[in-house]
This record gives sequence, C-alpha cells and structure tokens, in this order.
Amino acid sequence: MKIICVGRNYADHAKELKNDVPTVPIIFMKPKGAILLPEKPLYYPEFTDDLQYECEVVVRICKNGKFIQEKFANKYYNEVTLGIDFTARDVQREQQKQGLPWEIAKAFDGSAAVGNFVPITVETDVRNLAFQLKLNDQTVQDGHTRHMIFSIDHVIAYASRFFTINIGDLIFTGTPAGVGPVNAGDKLEGYLQGNRVLDVEVK
Repeated sequence: MKIICVGRNYADHAKELKNDVPTVPIIFMKPKGAILLPEKPLYYPEFTDDLQYECEVVVRICKNGKFIQEKFANKYYNEVTLGIDFTARDVQREQQKQGLPWEIAKAFDGSAAVGNFVPITVETDVRNLAFQLKLNDQTVQDGHTRHMIFSIDHVIAYASRFFTINIGDLIFTGTPAGVGPVNAGDKLEGYLQGNRVLDVEVK
C-alpha cells in the first residue's frame, strides 16, 4: 500500500506558510513505513529541530482503480479517520530553498500517524465533516472539509490519472491553518465530528 497526500488543500493553510493557493492538487507520497499506528508513540527524529503537526482527514481505499471519474470516486473508499502528517519543517524549507525534493522532511518513518477508522455509511457526508486537533488539551487546529479547495473525490480522480489506486491505500487530504511545533512529552488528540479517533504521544 501507499499513502497519497495533498498539499495546500486549505487556502488559509497555504497563506499561513506564505505559499500560493494551488489551481490543481499538489500530490506527494509517503511509503508504508511512514505509518504510525494507533496508540504508538512518535519518537522525535534526531535530524530536525522543528517537527510540526498537520492534522488531516484520511480515507482508506477499498477498490482498485485507474483513471477514475470524479462522479464515481466515492465508490473507491469506505472508511474515514484523522491522521497527522508530521513534517520536519526546517528540513523541508532547506530542501525547498535548494529546489530539491522534500521527501526526507515528510516521508520518514512514523511521519504519518493514523487514527481509528470509522465506516462511511449512506448518512456520511465527507464534504461536511468537522475535525479538531488538540495539543496538550488545547485546540490548535479546527477544520471542516467544506473548506477544502479540492474535494476528496476530486483528489482521487486526479491522483488516479498518474497512479493506480489500490485497496488499502490511504489518502491524506490536506490540513487547515494552525500547524505548529511539537516537543517530546506532548500529547496530540484528534476529534472527528466530536469523537476522538486519534491519540499520539511524542517521546
């Protein structure tokens, strides 16, 4: 399996990092070794002094596909949760400054925390999901999927033009404003529609 991620999918987040708002989805990947499973701690990487959280809605692919039409994309995922795209921000900025790829800042082991998945039912509207991230019991991110620049279905259709979508793949759909640093000893909790689905301790 693979992890397909979307960058700058909320305008307020693009602005807070002083980036242009994209006109097409910005896609990058993480390998399966990046997954941090529920209840597992994240050990602060030794190669960064600025590890930051980015909370995102995540869907799990349930059907193989290629060149998926957007109107059918909702048939290709059946579970949703929250994840954290951990980013070595100082490493990323240095790579960007040199015009180099920044996988080492985004795709390292443990960089993709994944919460407990919730089944998507006929009542679930993935375009109308509220989510929050708490850092040491303080809300630091408060997002809503209606504010996405590119919908989940659009992202899947777009990504499937380039990559075959496989059962078990995860789609990290972008983060809202409010990203910031974490330190050893911090506790992160993610809430989807008011229900806690994600819990990560940094050591």
